[in-house]
Amino acid sequence: MSNKHLLTSLSSVLRRTLTPTSHFSFNSTRWFQSGTFFSPYVKTHHRLFPCSGLDFLEIHNIPGKCFTSSQSAEKASAKCWNCSAAAEAVPFLLCSSCRCIQPVDQSVDYFQIFGLERKYDSVVDNLEGQYKEWQKKLHPDLVHTKSKEEREYAAEQSARVIDAYLTLSKPLARAIYILKLEGVDVDEEETLSESELLTEILEIREAVEEAADAQALVQIQSQMQEKMKHWSNSFANAFRSRNFDEALKAIRRMTYYQRVKETIIKKL
Repeated sequence: MSNKHLLTSLSSVLRRTLTPTSHFSFNSTRWFQSGTFFSPYVKTHHRLFPCSGLDFLEIHNIPGKCFTSSQSAEKASAKCWNCSAAAEAVPFLLCSSCRCIQPVDQSVDYFQIFGLERKYDSVVDNLEGQYKEWQKKLHPDLVHTKSKEEREYAAEQSARVIDAYLTLSKPLARAIYILKLEGVDVDEEETLSESELLTEILEIREAVEEAADAQALVQIQSQMQEKMKHWSNSFANAFRSRNFDEALKAIRRMTYYQRVKETIIKKL
């Protein structure tokens, strides 16, 4: 079963089960389609982090304490809903005894799902491989003959694994999510006030609008990718040192560079 099929077949599940509850999400498509992102009035007319949009950024609230991937406090009490076998590991998505898919446990974070430490730069190269392995075990098509209850669990677990994969595989989404786990919120009402960034945005606007051909756009896109990499590293350093103000600054930069990349893709 291809990765494309897995994502497509569960698109309706994602829309139904991943209800937006987070205080921050991004709709870069809306900004660019409206043509207002490159307005010289961006400072006074736009929120820094406009809400609604990309499903994979709609992060669930996580009740209570969120355990790191090395912790297993939930392990002792978790039992299979079908056979009552005790959980052997965290995350407990699938019972090893009866092979039944378990209900979603919101206290399990996205890093735990893939067996990663809760670190911004802990995402491994084979994340996609781990994602596919989970889908081989959790995809709803595998339990279409099972009870309605287990089919619902499969749909929810599979959708959450997709959400976890899409979030952790993208630097900006991963940065926002890991700050959320630390209790740090991004202010959606904040307006852009950094004069240096404002100037840079206007310069990028001119460069994109005046690009003579696709080659020029690709060159700008490459520059944005380098800037994304730089500020992603800056975020990682700030997060490690618990400097959340600098981490938020890095997110602001990454957000705008990502939007430029998306705009260029539409033009190519």
